[in-house]
Order: sequence, then C-alpha cells, then structure tokens
Amino acid sequence: MVDAIMPAASPPTAIDEEGGVTPAIVLSAAGAALGGLLFGFDTAVISGTTAALQARFALTDGALGFTVASALIGTVIGSLVAGAPADRFGRKPMLLVVAIAYVVSSLGAALAGSWPMLLAFRFLGGLAIGAASVVTPIYIAEVSPARFRGRLVALNQLNIVLGILIAFLSNYVIAQALPADTAWRWMLGIVAVPSFVFLIVTLLLPDSPRWYAVNGREAQAAAVMRRLGFLDPDSEIVRMREALARDTHGATPRLFQRSYSVPVACAIAIAMFNQLSGINALLYYAPRIFELGGAGADSALLQSVAVGGTNLVFTVLALFLIDRFGRKPLLYVGSVACAAALILVGLQLETARPDGTLVLMGLLGFIAAFAVSQGAVIWVFISEVFPSEVRGKGQALGSTTHWVMAAAITWIFPIVASSLGGWVFFFFGAMMLLQLAWVRRFMPETNGIPLEEMSFRSAH
Repeated sequence: MVDAIMPAASPPTAIDEEGGVTPAIVLSAAGAALGGLLFGFDTAVISGTTAALQARFALTDGALGFTVASALIGTVIGSLVAGAPADRFGRKPMLLVVAIAYVVSSLGAALAGSWPMLLAFRFLGGLAIGAASVVTPIYIAEVSPARFRGRLVALNQLNIVLGILIAFLSNYVIAQALPADTAWRWMLGIVAVPSFVFLIVTLLLPDSPRWYAVNGREAQAAAVMRRLGFLDPDSEIVRMREALARDTHGATPRLFQRSYSVPVACAIAIAMFNQLSGINALLYYAPRIFELGGAGADSALLQSVAVGGTNLVFTVLALFLIDRFGRKPLLYVGSVACAAALILVGLQLETARPDGTLVLMGLLGFIAAFAVSQGAVIWVFISEVFPSEVRGKGQALGSTTHWVMAAAITWIFPIVASSLGGWVFFFFGAMMLLQLAWVRRFMPETNGIPLEEMSFRSAH
C-alpha cells in the first residue's frame, strides 16, 4: 500500500492558535506573489516574438526552439540552486535577488544586438523564474495559517496566470502599434516595469517566521508573527521547535533519505505530469498552434489573449475550491477534462481542413481544466508536502523537475509538431490519463494539515 501523509500527534487547538487571515498576512502573500506575476509575464511574453526573432536572427526551427528554451534552461539551474541559499540566508534575501535579476534580464533582452546576447539575458531571466518558483510558494506557505494556506499559496499561481494574460495583451497591443522589427524589443523590455515594482515591494516584506524559528532566531520569529497577527506566537514557536527536533534528531537534514521518500517521489511526479500536459508548449507557441488550426497571424495573437483570459478566470475559481475540496479532487476532475480537450485538438489538427472554432474550444477547454486543477495544485502541494527543515531543498527539487521537463518539451515541440501534427496532442492527453491513475493510487492529501504536523508512514 502507498505511503500516506498523516497529521502528527498535536494539541487539538494547534490550528486555532494560528488564527485567521489578517490584512498583514494577505499583503505579505500578495507582495511575494508579484514574483509569480513576473514568472508568468516573462515566461509567456516570448510567444509574441518568435516570428520576429526567427527573421531577425535567421533562426532555423531548432534554433528558435533553443532560443525559447534558453530561459527554461535558466529556470532549471535557478530552481536547482535557489533552495539552499533560501534555507541558509532566508526567503526575503532570495526574493530581492530574483527581483534584481528580472530587471536586468528584461532590459538586456530588449537591447540585445546579437543572438548570443539575447540568449544570455533570456537565460538570466530564466534563473530568476526558476528561483521565484522555489522561493515564492515557500514564503507564502510559511506566513499562512494552515486552513487558508491553499488559497494563499494559490495567489502565486493566480499572479502567474495574470502575468501570462498581461503578456498576451501587451504583445497584441504592441504588435498593432509598432512594426515587427522593433515590436519584439518592446515586448521583451516592458517586463522591466513590474520588475521594478516587485523590487520595491520586496524591500517592505518581513522574512518568514518559520525560517527564523528553524534557524534559532525565535525572538524575531515571534515579532514577525505578532506583526502578521498570529494569535499565540509563543505556542507556534514551541510547535516548530518540537517538529524540528522530531524530524531532524539533531542531525543536519538531507533531502534524499528514507524518511523523506514519500514527499520526494510525490514532488517529482506532480512536477513531471504538470509539464507532460503540454501546457508550456501551448503558452510559448499559442499563436503558431492557432495558425495550424487555420487562424491568421493577427487573429492568432488575439486568440492567445483568450487563452490568457480563460487561464485567469479558472485560476480564480480554483482559489475558492482548493481548500474547500482538497488537492486530489481537483486533480481527478482536471485530469479527465484535460485529456478530453487535448484529444479534441489532436483530432482536429489531423483532419484535412481543421475547424478553427473546435481547435479554439479544445485549447480553451484544456486551459480551463488545467488552471482549475494542476495549475493551482502543483505549487501549493510542493510547498507544503516537505517538513520545514528541508522545505527549501524539496521545493527546489520539485521546481527543477518541472523546469527540466518544460525546457525539454519547449525545445523539441516545434520540431515534433512539424512532423507529427496533431499526434503530439494525443500524447499529452494520454499523459493526463496516466496522471489520473497516479493521483488515485499514490498521491496523499495535504489539505488543512499544519506544516509542522505532517508526518509520513507506510500503510501496508
């Protein structure tokens, strides 16, 4: 039988001691979630520049795929290296580094005079995205009361999809206002504006009280908890201290050991399935996919805006569902709906004359199902499934897996789609059915369990 997450023995008032959601908690979570907005904005903005970049730098399909994937290669490294310094130096200092990297990369990419220079600054932006995908969910989870943690961490996902929508909208407006040979520079450079805002907001955030407590700085942890509005900071710190002693036994925690095998396996699996849905291929190449379905260039950009809008609406819906129904029920529904929508798109693209309306309906249906399920669940689940002493490393593992898969799929998608057509969507649909089986058989439910009260046991 599968390993399961069970709440450890604790006083029955443990959750009540955390209190409710205060304005300070919401503002801290929302401020950190601006990193998610930049995550989405910088990720999706490249979709409007692919044709211009291919013409400007004389890129083959393979070189174009590498150009788009260059940021994703950066995300792999950023997510891989961000966990350890986030655990050592704190969540806030890492968020500041991320904000500065966003500013520099967006301005550098806009002013790039050569293909290698463009690759270098897109890579830097990828480092920032990867680090943000690790640090932002951890920070929000660690300032949130347990019973509201899902929706507060999902604020990050909401901001990601809001950033994606803003990217699609700004691409469309800039494409209408400027010639193609200069529009791409503005599309990439406009990311600097929210990057500056994020930098200023991050300077005002407190650091994570749980990070302070884990690192023996209990007075600072209590001060931050009082600032955030926790009802009984002293009791919270006692619980954190007990959880740390129980989980580490005084040893330096290592992620890859038997006691963490369940969260490690689950983080890897949910991150892989997230990308095997084909979501990043759609976001990066949405205009090109719509053109395959028969849309003109301008119409394809406008339909991409519809993709971003649908993503946003259903992510908002997920905020109201994720703590009410839990993580697994959302994935049950989302897996089936994603598979059905992807198969519809594949069938249409394999016909001699694809129906553009059905292609649009299929892709919007997929985006809706993805947003309300795994899009909202992945970062929440990974941020809460690991114990505090290895949470940074665990989040880094999940994020790195996610971005390795994203980079691989994004790099090869233009080549595979050119040769296989709609069959690539059949593959994505099959992966969603496989995800359904994994969720039912192996995934534990983490909804409503305080971070310090998660433990792992084997049920046989």
